[in-house]
Amino acid sequence: MKRFIALLLACVMVMALALTGCKKDEDTKKDTSGDAKTESKDDDKKDDVEEVKGLEDDPSVKTLNIYAFTDEVPKMLHKYKELHPEFPYEIKETIIATTDGLYQPALDQALAGGGADAPDIYVAEAAFILKYAQGDAYQYAAPYKDLGIDVDKMLAESEIAPYTAEIGTNPDGELVALGYQATGGAFIYRRSIAKDTWGTDDPATITGKVGPGWDKFFAAAEELKAKGYAIISGDGDLWHAVENSSDQGWVVDGKLTIDPKREEFLDLSMKLMENGYHNDTQDWTDAWYADMKGAGEKPVFGFFGPAWLINYVMAGNSGGEKIGEGTYGDWAVCEPPVGFFWGGSWVLANKDTKIPNGVAEIIEWITLDATENGLQYMWANGTFEEGGTPDAVASGAVMKVADGSVDFLNGQNMFEAFVPAGEFANGKNLTQYDETINNHFRGQVREYTAGNKTREAALADFKQLVADNLDVIVD
Repeated sequence: MKRFIALLLACVMVMALALTGCKKDEDTKKDTSGDAKTESKDDDKKDDVEEVKGLEDDPSVKTLNIYAFTDEVPKMLHKYKELHPEFPYEIKETIIATTDGLYQPALDQALAGGGADAPDIYVAEAAFILKYAQGDAYQYAAPYKDLGIDVDKMLAESEIAPYTAEIGTNPDGELVALGYQATGGAFIYRRSIAKDTWGTDDPATITGKVGPGWDKFFAAAEELKAKGYAIISGDGDLWHAVENSSDQGWVVDGKLTIDPKREEFLDLSMKLMENGYHNDTQDWTDAWYADMKGAGEKPVFGFFGPAWLINYVMAGNSGGEKIGEGTYGDWAVCEPPVGFFWGGSWVLANKDTKIPNGVAEIIEWITLDATENGLQYMWANGTFEEGGTPDAVASGAVMKVADGSVDFLNGQNMFEAFVPAGEFANGKNLTQYDETINNHFRGQVREYTAGNKTREAALADFKQLVADNLDVIVD
């Protein structure tokens, strides 16, 4: 009897093993058969998201809505669909310029109204990203993790510049927005002026001349003045470095706070004016653009800015299109006296989207994918569209393998300066009121440096403007 039972158990085990082997063979055949459909990496990822998160796209939804203030991000969505023809959604874009203050009210109404026309993805720029990531409208943004994105892993692998994640983190500590550009700032200077003043245009040497710190910067300004040069075009060039290197934002616990580094801007600006260290231009004016081509009152040594300032502002205002024309090719970049960033766009998802998987695919591809198939690799190498130019991106991992050499910088690889620039930038000093408060502050600083007001009166009038126009406590 015992022998019979033993034989019976043995048979059962053999049959079980045989069945398991058959199952494995069937699975293998299914995966390798020419008739079987091989799933792409994106499909695998999507399946994993659905299994882990239980996310499902509404099969009745056929359109992905995006709200933006330029066509830049909508173009990315169209590019994704072009590269992934299996992506099942049509792209419907609503583009409203930020001029005249029209974009935010329209976006707010669309988010609050919901429904079929509400944005699935929306874009916010540096001037007002805090409102949507951390401020009055943060409740509409979906945490990236809730879309099924492995945020921590991908942030680390992609080496995303910390400030972009800091800005895109909501009050609950969840990441809801990331940028794709790196907007950490460098000092962009004229090679010929550097050689005439110090005998070299080497970025490492010039880094040591203009910084670290403002004392060294103004020592360099004095040496440049002796040669007949202005160190910068106007005080606005200095402001962006001062603003975004401060320790605190304009509003802390609902109260107007003037960080000592920002208050010092009054003195730095006056020092520029009294000593003739700049051409007293205002940024985004014809006089400012003229200084980029060397056509201003005094030749200007440099500008503070990120890669986008080089590509989309300075290159087109240099007076040439190739090395040797105007100032084109006479520029280089080095580390600035202080770490800062300027500008940028952040991508957010609507927490009420009916197509979370589709939205996750797009957002991951734009903001976190560091592979050669991701948006940032194309953006960094200038291959996103025909005639593109290399540009700094949020992923340090991408910039370390991309080629940032540009003719405007006479062949210098700009990423050598912009990778550390992104790491030095501070994203913890923004508030949702920055656009308005900055305008009030800079206006009063110019009144002071023009001799129209005392320092005390300029500060008092600034505080009054904030009190009159914003729901902020002002002492």
